[in-house]
Amino acid sequence: MTKKKAIELTRFEAAEYIDQSVLKPEFNDEEIRKYIQEGIDFGCKTVCVNPTSLDIAAELTKGTKTKICVTCDFPFGLSPTEVKVQQAKYYVEHYDIFELDMVANYGWIRSARWDLYEADIKAVTEICHKHKTAVKVILETDALTLEEVHQACIIAAQVGVDFVKTSTGFFVGARNDGATIEVLKVMLDAVNGKCKVKASGGIRTRERFLDFIDLGVDRMGIGYKSTGTVLNTTIEEVRKEK
Repeated sequence: MTKKKAIELTRFEAAEYIDQSVLKPEFNDEEIRKYIQEGIDFGCKTVCVNPTSLDIAAELTKGTKTKICVTCDFPFGLSPTEVKVQQAKYYVEHYDIFELDMVANYGWIRSARWDLYEADIKAVTEICHKHKTAVKVILETDALTLEEVHQACIIAAQVGVDFVKTSTGFFVGARNDGATIEVLKVMLDAVNGKCKVKASGGIRTRERFLDFIDLGVDRMGIGYKSTGTVLNTTIEEVRKEK
């Protein structure tokens, strides 16, 4: 990843920071195709999709620079570890999965069941790494204290995950701030360069996008409606250039 200041990035370099989220459960096939294709046209690093969208994602991303990121046990992370492992195993064995975003059982984090949390993320990471698929662990930071976030990140980095990630974007019942400067600083401090940090949730302005890059975030989950905004362009302008 380039070490330029965020404001100096070309649009194509900035797009490398983006996983375009195509995760709405109500999307029909036409909408899934539309927004995956937009992510490809923008030049996003990945399109992040639900497992039932994998066939479409595989078809559309074939031969492009945009990779596939698939969710695992999304959005609650409450399946038994063995079931999460079987989910991950199926995806990586049947598709060319670049990255997998698994949801941690954040009830275990809140309960200080660090043994269960560690075993959960370790098991999924091991099966993914056998197939050269990177793993991002979603902590759902809005549900946690900063101390819990810090400890969860330390353990994740020790386990060998590739990224820790803030949010699913589907948290309900409490505040839903998503990625904030405060929580990202805690995460970056906790991992101490041993893994990367992905910001997700509430990134809808170019200013916030650039601030997070300069902070040290390596990837961001951007909703399909906001990709053009943070890249300071439109899909129509991008397609005219091709």
